[in-house]
Amino acid sequence: MEKVNIKDKLNLITDYWKPVVVGELNNQQVRLVKVKGEFVMHHHDDEDELFFVLKGMLKIDYGDKITEINEGEFVIIPKGVKHRPFADTETHLLLFEPASTLNTGNVRNELTHDSPQKI
Repeated sequence: MEKVNIKDKLNLITDYWKPVVVGELNNQQVRLVKVKGEFVMHHHDDEDELFFVLKGMLKIDYGDKITEINEGEFVIIPKGVKHRPFADTETHLLLFEPASTLNTGNVRNELTHDSPQKI
C-alpha cells in the first residue's frame, strides 16, 4: 500500500511507445508511456484499453475518423476496434488495461513489448 508519484515515474521513462507498469490490481495493470509520432494500426481481440492523457494531446485514428484526446481526458477503446494512436508532440499517457494486453495487439513488430518493465 504505497503511493505512486506519477511525475517521478514518468521522469524514469526515456523511450517512446514503451509502456512501463506502475501498479497492478485485479489482473489489471496501470501503465505509463511517453509517445510521439505514429504507432501501428492494430486491435485487441479480448481486451478493452483506457488511454488517459496526462500531458499533451493524443490522436486516435480509427480508419474512418480521428479523435483527439486532450490533457485530463480519456478514451476507452473496446476490444475488437481497430485503432492507431499518434501524437504530434511528446505526450504522456496513463493506460489501464488487463495484464495480458500486448501493446501492439494483433500486430508484432519492433514496437511490441511482451513483458512491460515494472518501475
